[in-house]
Amino acid sequence: MDVGGKTVVILGGTGLVGSAIARKVLGRSPTRLVVAGLREEEARESVEELRERHGTGGAEIVPEWGDIFLREDDRERRRRELLESAEGRARLLDDLFGPLGRAAERSALIALLERHRPEILIDCINTATAIAYQDMFGSARDVRRAAAEEGSLDREALESHLCRLYLPQLILHIQLLLEGVRRAGTQTYLKIGTSGTGGMGLNIPFTHSEQRPSATLLAKSSLAGAHSLLLFLMARTPGAPAVKEVKPTAAIAWKEVGFGPVLRGGKPMQRWDAGRALELGEAFGPHLPEDAFRRADGVIESVYLDAGENGRFSLGEFEAISSLRMMEVVTPEEIAGTVLAEIEGRPTGKDVVGALDAASFGPTYRAGVLREAALRRMEELETEHGVRSVAFEMLGPPRLSKLLFEASILQRLLPGLEAAAGLDPEEVAGRAASLMEEDGTLRSDVVSIGIPVLLPDGRRLLRGPDVKVAPAGEGIADPDRLAARGWVDLRPASWEAWRRRCGAFLASEVRSPGADAGSLEDLDVRSRSGEIRPGALAAYVFRVEDEGERIKA
Repeated sequence: MDVGGKTVVILGGTGLVGSAIARKVLGRSPTRLVVAGLREEEARESVEELRERHGTGGAEIVPEWGDIFLREDDRERRRRELLESAEGRARLLDDLFGPLGRAAERSALIALLERHRPEILIDCINTATAIAYQDMFGSARDVRRAAAEEGSLDREALESHLCRLYLPQLILHIQLLLEGVRRAGTQTYLKIGTSGTGGMGLNIPFTHSEQRPSATLLAKSSLAGAHSLLLFLMARTPGAPAVKEVKPTAAIAWKEVGFGPVLRGGKPMQRWDAGRALELGEAFGPHLPEDAFRRADGVIESVYLDAGENGRFSLGEFEAISSLRMMEVVTPEEIAGTVLAEIEGRPTGKDVVGALDAASFGPTYRAGVLREAALRRMEELETEHGVRSVAFEMLGPPRLSKLLFEASILQRLLPGLEAAAGLDPEEVAGRAASLMEEDGTLRSDVVSIGIPVLLPDGRRLLRGPDVKVAPAGEGIADPDRLAARGWVDLRPASWEAWRRRCGAFLASEVRSPGADAGSLEDLDVRSRSGEIRPGALAAYVFRVEDEGERIKA
């Protein structure tokens, strides 16, 4: 894609890699460049630096700020602050475990994308680190300790732990991201990912505790891997933009070399001094003496290398981490060059999503040929044993079983698809009810797997001990929604829907040009037979009506 004339949003655009990419993007003459950072001050400073040092190239450069993982009206707050109040935890939990639609309407990420509607979205946020460093392991210990001491679960500890669970946060983020780029009409999404270990293995010596590697570090790597696979799935989703991921596997450095205060958490490190020599038992006993240490004058100042989000390294630290066969180094400018090349369609071999796509094992010709033999043998066994193999509710969702049984009823009542495309809904509803009443095996096959049967009057229902799709409370507020999700629906309106879909199936699958017209159309001999085949019809509904089509063969 040509960057020129486009709107480009860079999430994490104030960081080391984000800034390098912003400079490269400006050289391609976008119409608008949005630099998004966590804090207002850093976003505005980054924009001013771009304008002053690199010019605008005719582009409008816009600062954005806030935590995109929170709600729009919470984006300038800190997640830690929300965790400290019951109201804040409730907001986080409602989004993590509540309806996706509500979370989408409140999302800071979606709001930002709708404001700017970028054709190109570049995500430089270290998502795996942001989530993993919330320390789910520590909150789990807090829950266990509170339960042991109090004899019951402490609500605050439990809610805080639930808010820190890693996978729900990552899953929600991907769901909101997909919804956001769809709404914004984004054409290309590129993620700067991470391996979690800077490219090193499980023997990495740089870690967060005496464990090697630490659980926190492995959590980050696990999330980074899960993130890549979710992006792989997003890339295979109809309506999604082109999805790419560039995953640096070395230490990213550097922003500057200088002398000054050493910062930790954005603040200068205070100097302290030991008060006196302590006996070991005294130094680590329950009551530390007041004179064990004292505040010294000033803050630590020294020579440093600024590695951006990774902090300021001493000479010794940088020399150790960047040594050959250690983590080594990659520069942000090299990453930025690769990012722009991938966006512009020049393959670099560094796109992780593309690599997963190339390396994954998809459908095969042999399996397609053997599928025909398996289907034919199953049909022979149906005839031999006098049964109909319709649905067992093993595959899911319940909607599949519902569709298969309804199509099977049509198969028994009508001679073929031509008749189904012209059926009388009232007549078929009556005949279907009679069939369900008279055929005990059919009725038992349906209700035994947890699928109820809604009778033609819409007021009565047949069910077994288990129901896969049931109302949340007492009574039924929305029978149409429940029936669509997983009830065999014998009402006339249901058969009217089947009349329309059978007509559409005839037009697209049966009456479309055949082999004489070349390889223009996908040809499935069984689907083109004119027979009512429940499996083929259910696949058509999932593929066309439910937009569940596989887009990568």
